[in-house]
Amino acid sequence: MVRLKDIAAQGGVCVTTVSKALRGASDIAAPTKARLQLLAQQMGYVPDSMAQGLRNRTTKLLGLVLSTVANPICARTVPAIEERAHELGYDLILAHNLNVPEREEAVIRRLLSRRVDGLFIFPVYRLAPTAAIYEELARRRIPAVIVGHRAPFCAHFHNVETDDLHGSALITRHLLELGHRRIAYLCGPASAPWAQERLEGYRRALREAEVEWDDHLLFNAGTTLEEGEQAARQILREAPFITAVQSACDLSAMGAAGVFLNQGLHIPGDLSVAGFDNLLMGEHFRVPLTTARQPKMRLGAAAMEMMERLLRGEQPEARRLPTEIIVRASTGPPKRPAQA
Repeated sequence: MVRLKDIAAQGGVCVTTVSKALRGASDIAAPTKARLQLLAQQMGYVPDSMAQGLRNRTTKLLGLVLSTVANPICARTVPAIEERAHELGYDLILAHNLNVPEREEAVIRRLLSRRVDGLFIFPVYRLAPTAAIYEELARRRIPAVIVGHRAPFCAHFHNVETDDLHGSALITRHLLELGHRRIAYLCGPASAPWAQERLEGYRRALREAEVEWDDHLLFNAGTTLEEGEQAARQILREAPFITAVQSACDLSAMGAAGVFLNQGLHIPGDLSVAGFDNLLMGEHFRVPLTTARQPKMRLGAAAMEMMERLLRGEQPEARRLPTEIIVRASTGPPKRPAQA
């Protein structure tokens, strides 16, 4: 391993001069600085980041806790965080919580043991109003950014989120404008604030249109294709009179749509279907899916911008990014006459 004293011996200077040159100090002559930096590169010198961290009391490491990199939302958001972190000289350590609270606590503790300078967390939502690991983070005053909506257990942290209420209302208004009045809704997890917002957006749009919403048209569908399939089969048994289905997420919407198509229904001729998230696979589904687009890359960029401010000791405001509707082939006017 090449050390500073090796470069100093080769360059005919003292170790202090080499150290200052490699740090870009202003009290070293530019020609000397350039010569020593080139010499260090030619000799294959790699700075000891751990030693630098001990001197500066930083590690240049940021922890990122997410459900899994296979999550389509994370897959678009994380690269935006990593790109800006790289520009600033930070490395990311990724950890999966697998949507399990106990695992989330374990991986956060491991990241704290690595002395990360800050944490990004896609939280595991739970109904409990408190969570021990989040209380510990608050006590330690660790710079932390919640990527997503805040819930009671993480309400005192800084966060970036999307305006899911507005996006969901846009989808419902689109279906209403097409003439639909009997719109089933596939609900997301009850513990997730984003799912609650999307349900409220659906209800709000119905109220604004003076269409009475019916609890019997609400179906639990979670966040997976399989859960969407189960909900679709329940709809066919219990609510065959509906003309449209709106889902809290694209995956459950596509799972439901697949069942409808396999039963011989035409989309959108017999039944319109809409989702939320704008996943790439929705655009290339058997019938391209109408959906609400989340600004996933901008969400990551906003999270990193917030982290930068926290690391500088500032107190940034929460960010709420707009959503927009993407109309595709899966929605159209109802075949049957509209009824309230």
